[in-house]
Amino acid sequence: MPITVDRFLQACAAQLGLKVLAGAAGLAREITDQRVQKAGLAMTGEVKSIHQGRIQVMGETEVTYFEGQPQVRQIAISDAFFSGPMACAVAGGSLPVSPILLAAADKHGVPVLSSPLPTTELIEEMLKALGRIFAETATVHGVMMDVLGLGVLLQGPSGIGKSECALDLILRGHRIVADDIIHLEKRGPSTILGRGSDLTRHHMEIRGLGIISLRDLFGLSAITDLKKVEVVIRIEEWDPGKEYDRLGLEDRRTPILGVSLPTLLIPISPGRNLATIVEVAVRNHILKTQGVHAARELVERQSRRTEEGTPR
Repeated sequence: MPITVDRFLQACAAQLGLKVLAGAAGLAREITDQRVQKAGLAMTGEVKSIHQGRIQVMGETEVTYFEGQPQVRQIAISDAFFSGPMACAVAGGSLPVSPILLAAADKHGVPVLSSPLPTTELIEEMLKALGRIFAETATVHGVMMDVLGLGVLLQGPSGIGKSECALDLILRGHRIVADDIIHLEKRGPSTILGRGSDLTRHHMEIRGLGIISLRDLFGLSAITDLKKVEVVIRIEEWDPGKEYDRLGLEDRRTPILGVSLPTLLIPISPGRNLATIVEVAVRNHILKTQGVHAARELVERQSRRTEEGTPR
């Protein structure tokens, strides 16, 4: 789906206080580059500096320079500026934009937007917003948790006990990001971020209780809005006919949005404390990332003893 100026406005108008001053006919123009460019030299007529598909930001420096030029020069600069391959232009700090600039924008069909945010803050916030818009996304079912500072995505069939496990983890001092519907987005080559939906954020459905508000029940310390997914834990019912990795040597992976994430499989049966197992699994995974691999070390010790012919 192309990222148009109109789509950018719909996503960010409220957050950035954006409004259209001119060039509304060009709202279908595409933003093809998520980097934001300060207009700078382009406002002197050097339009070769304008990059294809970027948003141009006009700050106090550009506006002051423009207003100091003779009217004939202003018309020439405006015509050259808006003939460039930009997506749109945004004026920060609620700066007054010259009618000459607005007329040229209408002529070339280039949207001109205005924001009350100071230019530096505006650029920073637009970069964040564009990063979210350009990010690859996916939606999965499960529970997203922050356990010991590690982003954990719990997955498994409906009714397996994921939500109840999350409640136990919250009571142990860990934090929940989202329950049921998890929105994932890719940031950079190897980072997946997880968040809840705006509608159901900080809520959970517990069979027999219905919908509960986690924020009201447990306070702000029990919730967080966004977390990097660092490990996937799959929960399934114990199958006596299936072979499981009893040593913990298998390196399971789950591909999400092109990123291969470490995955742990936890088979459960009646009587097992799922929250305790998940917490221990996370602690063990953290140790592995620090180079401490208990199962591998045990196997290596056993192999050395076997080679040496020493008893167990």
